[in-house]
Amino acid sequence: MDTIATLFGDRAELAEQLLACLDSGGDDGAHDRSHLLRVWRNAASIADGETGCDRTVLTAAVILHDCVAVEKDSPLRPQASRLAAARAREILTALGWDQSAIEATGHAIEAHSFSAGIAPRTLEARIVQDADRLDAIGAIGIARCFYVAGRMGSSLYDPADPSAAHRGLDDRRFALDHFGAKLFKVADGFRTEAGQALADERTRTMRGFVRAMLTEIEGTHE
Repeated sequence: MDTIATLFGDRAELAEQLLACLDSGGDDGAHDRSHLLRVWRNAASIADGETGCDRTVLTAAVILHDCVAVEKDSPLRPQASRLAAARAREILTALGWDQSAIEATGHAIEAHSFSAGIAPRTLEARIVQDADRLDAIGAIGIARCFYVAGRMGSSLYDPADPSAAHRGLDDRRFALDHFGAKLFKVADGFRTEAGQALADERTRTMRGFVRAMLTEIEGTHE
């Protein structure tokens, strides 16, 4: 397993400091420490192909982007990134950060949530948004989809119409519907070239999975 020093390199001390500031975050395995480390790997990979990225801001924004835990079915969910940004500003202020760096980090956190509707104005914000969205798709995205569905009490699929050929998609009731309702659309509009390439690859992985699942259920394809 990669260590913090291996993952974060010369920002390892900062990463350890910020990780120590996080609450336990509850029991949501889709937004735990492992999620943060995966998002960092995505972000670092994307940043390697970009010029002028502030790695300190990027590190802080990735580690703190989910520092306020909000369940998927909570009425506060649309405010989750703003709540996290507010908490991140408190943490960084207490650590004595410069105000401009605090605001840059806060903006990257606010803008990371696609549903928040906040356009990323900086390179760091674009990278964080792409990196977080990448963790929602591909093989990890498939696992997270069914994990979250289990937490929410959803069924795997509609046994009467698994492919939703004769009904509307309902991903609150059926986990398989979430692919057509949302996950296949995530790859639209990534903010970086490297992020888009990875998103396209991960979307192909999900489409292959859905085809295989439908074949096993009913012998047909999506």
